[in-house]
Amino acid sequence: MMKKIINFTSLFVFMVLLVGCAGEEKGQLSRVDVQKIDTEGNYEDVVMITDSETIELLRQTFEQIKWDDKVVKMARKPDVEATLFYTFDEDIPERLYEYEIWFNESASTATIISNNENESYGELNKGNAQTLKKIFLSNV
Repeated sequence: MMKKIINFTSLFVFMVLLVGCAGEEKGQLSRVDVQKIDTEGNYEDVVMITDSETIELLRQTFEQIKWDDKVVKMARKPDVEATLFYTFDEDIPERLYEYEIWFNESASTATIISNNENESYGELNKGNAQTLKKIFLSNV
């Protein structure tokens, strides 16, 4: 009987830990810094996006990225570098995730490389890529 209780308790603790670790939250997107890179590879000034409507649209758009676990090298510099600032708690510093973004003119899609350990190489479909391009390139 005691062995069954220990096994049940061990299973219960394992399940609690599994459920607790499964949903790593990204927190609240609070700000996005965008830096456009011209065709010669020169960096332009950083533009800070803090407007709540634009931030929400960017959050929704980034959720649509289809992530893959492959490592890629791109032939040219990205069109845009974006840093997303996530707030988890007032007492904890913001967590930053950096993204390099290439806009594919012929397919109207976007390729994204992230420094986040859970995201490496991603692609964004036509509609979402156009949303991202409009926000980033019109604000920059």
